[in-house]
Amino acid sequence: MRETDLPIISFKSGNIIKNVIANNEEINSEYFTNTDSLNGHQLEQGIEAVTSPTDLTTKLKSCSNTVCSQAVRKIYFGIWVTICITASWVGATHCIKYLFIRRSLIEVDTEVVLDNFEKTENNITSDQWKYDVPYQAPFFTTWFMTNWTVLFFPLFFISRLSTKRCESMGSILLEYIRDFRERGYTVGRFLLRCSFFCILWVGTNYMYILSLQFLFATDVMTLFSTNVSFMYLLSWVILHEQFVGIRIIAVIVCDTGVALLAYMDGISGSSTLSGVVLASSSSACSAIYKVLFKKIIGDSTYGQVALIFSIIGILNALFLWPLSLLLILAGEESLPFDDLPWASLLSASCLTLVANLLGNFSIALTYDLFITLGLITAVPVSAALDVVLYGATFEGMKLGGMILIGIGFFLVMFPHNWPDYITRLLRSIIKLTSSASMPTPNRGKKRELMYVCVVGCVVLLMMYRIR
Repeated sequence: MRETDLPIISFKSGNIIKNVIANNEEINSEYFTNTDSLNGHQLEQGIEAVTSPTDLTTKLKSCSNTVCSQAVRKIYFGIWVTICITASWVGATHCIKYLFIRRSLIEVDTEVVLDNFEKTENNITSDQWKYDVPYQAPFFTTWFMTNWTVLFFPLFFISRLSTKRCESMGSILLEYIRDFRERGYTVGRFLLRCSFFCILWVGTNYMYILSLQFLFATDVMTLFSTNVSFMYLLSWVILHEQFVGIRIIAVIVCDTGVALLAYMDGISGSSTLSGVVLASSSSACSAIYKVLFKKIIGDSTYGQVALIFSIIGILNALFLWPLSLLLILAGEESLPFDDLPWASLLSASCLTLVANLLGNFSIALTYDLFITLGLITAVPVSAALDVVLYGATFEGMKLGGMILIGIGFFLVMFPHNWPDYITRLLRSIIKLTSSASMPTPNRGKKRELMYVCVVGCVVLLMMYRIR
């Protein structure tokens, strides 16, 4: 289940009626204003007719309705949502990565020494700085960032208040609690299930953050994007979704890419394998969380989802801080209280909150496809940052694994009736090829039309899921 698999907010019937009336007025105006702008005297004198203001207004209105239609607006919003998710996801991951990199002390001609890193070609090297590592607290980082999910429901309340000013936070809260009661939830049962999702949420983020101690941010984000293949497998088994053969092939391709990344540095004396296992486990745990959320909670409103996330944050803040304190006192995590990297920590928390808000609530503005694309579009952006900031190299098994995971990601996005689109594409190619081979003066134009048709069919195949 995707956290974004929520019912899309429908438009009010009044707006629909207004649109229908506007469309009828446009049709009538176009029908009655075709050739009435010329009179007989002008035709006799040969004077050129001038377009009437009514006709021009009608055309502008028709063009505006076409450009600003609901589907086109959703595509516009979807592009911006993909960009925002990509930026926030990359920014949060690199801020977390920066927490574990030793900060400069003195300028020397030596390599950067990184805790828990092996000196391989894939690790960060430099000949300018020597670093110290005062911050090694992945669980504390997870706990601190999860606390920010408490803001989900207050932010939803503010957005709700902007549309309905007469409601109080208590009345809105009681409304959604009443909805859960009508579905058979008691207080104890509801809190128990929220506790279960809190554990899954913390476990997913902890393994994701811990893997950043062993791998580049790009490697971790690539491995985490495989959760779409895990989600399909779990949805097929648990939610009984339709079996699609090409998606099973996508799962195999993604697993092959994970295997290549796991052994990109060999298997002896390398911490890469541990990082790949942690990142892949985080991806699988994320898929389990989303599928079980849909299985247990079912279809929920935006307010109910916001309430659950806020309760997850409250449970995390109240009950998991002793575990973080115990790890610090036991020496498993090092946390310099006098010199905490607050800038990176707060930046990572804010960006993660933005990414989660967009992932869960932007379905009201756009299609789910654009939200999912944010996971894979973040990989090349992060790779560029790794190359510029840390001198990372992507070649050999590492590059091959990333390419295979990207291919598997897009194969999962294929619709269940993709063979029909392939058949139409092949028929169009054959028809246009035979037509272009005929000795006609428009052969070049037909060949160009064939190329445009091929590209258009491929784009329509990939965009089918937004319908």
